[in-house]
Amino acid sequence: MNKNSGFSWGWLVVGLLVAMLMRSLFFGNGGGEVVALKDYNEFLRMLDQGKFVSVQVTPNDDGTLAVVAAEKIEKKDEKEKVNVEEKKYTITAPVNSKLVDKLTSKPEIELITARQPSNWFGTVLSWVLPVLLFFVIWSFLMKRQMGGGGIGGPIMGFGKSRAKLLQPNDARVTFDDVAGAEEAKEDLREVIEFLKDPRKFTKLGGRLPKGCLLIGQPGTGKTLLASAVAGEASVPFFSITGSGFVEMFVGVGASRVRDMFAEAKKQAPCIIFIDELDAVGKSRGGSVLSGNDEREQTLNQLLAEMDGFETDQGVIILAATNRPEVLDSALLRPGRFDLHVIVPLPDVKGREAILKVHARKMPLEEGVDLSVFARGTPGFSGADLANMLNEAALSAARHKREVVTSPDLEFAKDKVSMGSERKSLVMSPEEKLTIAYHEAGHALVAKFTKGADPVHKVSIIPRGMALGVTQQLPIEDKQTHTNIYLEGQLAILFGGRTAEAIFLNQKSTGAANDIDKASEIAQRMVQEWGMSDEVGPIKWGGEFRHQFLGTQIPERIKNYSEETARKIDEEVRRLIAEACSRAENIIKTHKRAVEAVAEKLLEKETLDGAEIDALIKSGS
Repeated sequence: MNKNSGFSWGWLVVGLLVAMLMRSLFFGNGGGEVVALKDYNEFLRMLDQGKFVSVQVTPNDDGTLAVVAAEKIEKKDEKEKVNVEEKKYTITAPVNSKLVDKLTSKPEIELITARQPSNWFGTVLSWVLPVLLFFVIWSFLMKRQMGGGGIGGPIMGFGKSRAKLLQPNDARVTFDDVAGAEEAKEDLREVIEFLKDPRKFTKLGGRLPKGCLLIGQPGTGKTLLASAVAGEASVPFFSITGSGFVEMFVGVGASRVRDMFAEAKKQAPCIIFIDELDAVGKSRGGSVLSGNDEREQTLNQLLAEMDGFETDQGVIILAATNRPEVLDSALLRPGRFDLHVIVPLPDVKGREAILKVHARKMPLEEGVDLSVFARGTPGFSGADLANMLNEAALSAARHKREVVTSPDLEFAKDKVSMGSERKSLVMSPEEKLTIAYHEAGHALVAKFTKGADPVHKVSIIPRGMALGVTQQLPIEDKQTHTNIYLEGQLAILFGGRTAEAIFLNQKSTGAANDIDKASEIAQRMVQEWGMSDEVGPIKWGGEFRHQFLGTQIPERIKNYSEETARKIDEEVRRLIAEACSRAENIIKTHKRAVEAVAEKLLEKETLDGAEIDALIKSGS
């Protein structure tokens, strides 16, 4: 259960155990081993043998006697010291047993007689005190856990908002700390201006959106942007995740939403930020099992609160999600989250700016060019780039360097993008030879394919799931790809398999990933991108999401005939065959260069682009 939920079964169990322990201590039998005898005759035999030093007799209401007999037992410890322990025996003597007369005739036994007291007070007391003690302990623990006051504090605070409040004088980030999202920052500047001077917009009859939804992939900086908006506007900042509203008890989430909005209105102007909005804002009625559950009640309350206040109150709601497609349409309509700000993955300039921001407090070696690493990290998010710089700093520390060098950054880039080196993996010389020729084939086809991205590095060091890698470094980010570029990519993918066939006369499983990627590219060229004259510029087939018990299962639909399917298969085979033929021609033309690269890889394991160019020149 959530540590902030206000209730813990662990503490409940501990409290009950404490109550039972206190009851046994205050209302127990006074210590010592207690044995319940079943045979009254056995008790009499022990009595005649003189085992008992004292006997307590208490009359019961039915005429029987409750008997507790005490025996003293002497035991020696390791130091031969004699210790006396007491052992008690209990039994019920039958009616008219004349036990008291028999005990009176034995002066060596201490006889204790007592009347049976009225039991109700002792019984009530034995349970009331431990239970009362338990509630006192539980109240104290819950007060500490939830910050409530008194015994009623935790219960009354159960539905309180869990949002964290940052005041303007707290440590804040600003737009100077955010890079790679210039368009998103520009969209949010109006929100900042509104928070600083709401009348600037309202006096002309304008109305700013009540809610702003930040949409982007994980790690693109949505939360950082929201914090920067609050920092720029110097207003209080309420932050909570969508899962922070929902509990196992129905109604708690709705109560927390009401409390959060009430607190925000008191702090206005301010910002409410809900991270991972999809945790509470999923579309209603998507599952056959859905009903009026806690999450839906929380969402309904959120919708009602967003309708219940005006923007001139100075409360702006920011939310972030990476799954906008699952959000309820009522959240996205005008009047609620009607401003959508896209936070995309950064381009090459954005990645360079992000690297510079994260490298401010990092001692970089003079001459380190961050633009090179920005170009070498296409598809990296801001979080990936921050992780890369952190790995570089750790690498420099491991090597006892005072500054972070280019090799440290190169090592970190490879580790983040491809995984750690698998140095413990043992490969036979035959396998290393196969991998060397495979990667050399990729590199040579990439070098002699027009329009292909430049080869940056070739390595036969196993990383992650790959046994080797040929890394190409794009000069600039590409938003679209032509059929010429894609056909070149197909040839490069088959360069490794073709080199194995030509030089080693074999085919290995190492080309499985290459075949998978090439098949996907060729399939999409024909079916989605209209790059086949035979089939035509039509999208053949598609996907829809099938709802079953609340799950989303992608399923391919077939909207074409068997004749069209045959043409699609033929065109895919043609593209693959042409790519294989193209790779074969390049490798046969530059056989000596392929051999030179493969031999050097076996020797050094890793080659950069300049070394490959030198080997190609010498082998030509």
